[in-house]
Amino acid sequence: MHRILALILLSGLAGPVFAASPPAQLTSMERTAVATVTAEHERTISLLERMVNVNSGTLNLEGVRAVGDMVRAELEPLGFEVRWIDMAETGRAGHLIATHDGGGRNVLLIGHLDTVFETDSPFQTFVREGSRATGPGIGDDKGGIAVIIGALRAMSAAGTLQASNITVVLTGDEERPGVPLDIARGDLIEAGRVADFALEFENLATEDGAEFGTIARRSSSSWTLTTGGRTGHSSGVFNETLGYGAIYEMARILDTFRRELPEPNLTYNVGVLAGGTPAEIDADGFRVEASGKTNIVAETAIARGDLRTLTPEQDARVRARMAAIVQQSLPRTTAELTFAPDGYPPMAPTPGNLALLERLNAVNRELGLPEMAPFDPARRGAADSGFVAADVDTLGGLGIAGGGAHAEGEWVDLDSLVRQAQRAAVLIGRLSLAER
Repeated sequence: MHRILALILLSGLAGPVFAASPPAQLTSMERTAVATVTAEHERTISLLERMVNVNSGTLNLEGVRAVGDMVRAELEPLGFEVRWIDMAETGRAGHLIATHDGGGRNVLLIGHLDTVFETDSPFQTFVREGSRATGPGIGDDKGGIAVIIGALRAMSAAGTLQASNITVVLTGDEERPGVPLDIARGDLIEAGRVADFALEFENLATEDGAEFGTIARRSSSSWTLTTGGRTGHSSGVFNETLGYGAIYEMARILDTFRRELPEPNLTYNVGVLAGGTPAEIDADGFRVEASGKTNIVAETAIARGDLRTLTPEQDARVRARMAAIVQQSLPRTTAELTFAPDGYPPMAPTPGNLALLERLNAVNRELGLPEMAPFDPARRGAADSGFVAADVDTLGGLGIAGGGAHAEGEWVDLDSLVRQAQRAAVLIGRLSLAER
């Protein structure tokens, strides 16, 4: 499997083109869907602008619900039954779930309503300059929602939606998940268990003009390491009474991580670190404070970091190795390693995911678009698709093309809305009608 992926990743691709005149392999209904996407391009941009101009930072519960209402207004006229799943018990606004069961195999479409830009951010407005636009969450993930709606509207106009079995799940807290996670993602996980295929509409992966498919994403979880030592005058450091102190023990562990853990598709960053007498971390786990003197052996050290892995097996193996390193304490020191329970699981590369990309590439050929190679998962962040990938074949990165996600100036290529909605409209229809 890895050899196949490596060969595909090394293959060359031409730059993306606009699918204005698709070949005749498309059915007449699919050609109508493709034409509808093109005809409704400005309508789709207008919807994207309206969504972007409503702040839906994860903690702006009212704003998240407002964007959900905008999506409801688009989906209900298409025949979807739309529900709002309240998530007050997790401290978040909730999720939008829409279903359309016209028969056939169930296709799960995944996106999210929230953004990283809260109400206190100065970046609040959609700005268009030709085919390029900027705005908070314009790509992550309101552009993805626009692709979904553009594709479903095109399918409705073409008559392919009526016989399709589609579930749309748009979470309201992808950027800052609520807790407990089993409740915050329970509805999405359940939708994945009954789906036949899952398509995730985060940003399209691009590089040097080429567009890629996402068949894998790494996990994202956090860890906290706390070390302790006997404190006293520094003249006694290293002796049998005081030992090495908390900071030397912390340094030993982190350096052993650096030297002994590396393997493909694994990263383990240290994001914050403090040590002294005393040292402490705040309840949110973001801020550390420490004080001390050069002639005092440190009593406490605290570090927090993240862990990203490609498969559940790799994740379990690396966690066990980290724990074993932590247990080899220096004299007169202690160490404790904990992992947060609210991490994102990996979307591991599987033959089924690769087969979904092959189905998309068949659509690309018929649209006159270049085929897409799998994107390097080490270069993609985690996403909600990780919560369903263990249960259903999953393809990600079907949203809009752009860049600068999570930063002021986030931008998108508006023309990519056409390509992505055309691809999605044809692919969704074919998947729902696929033989078992």
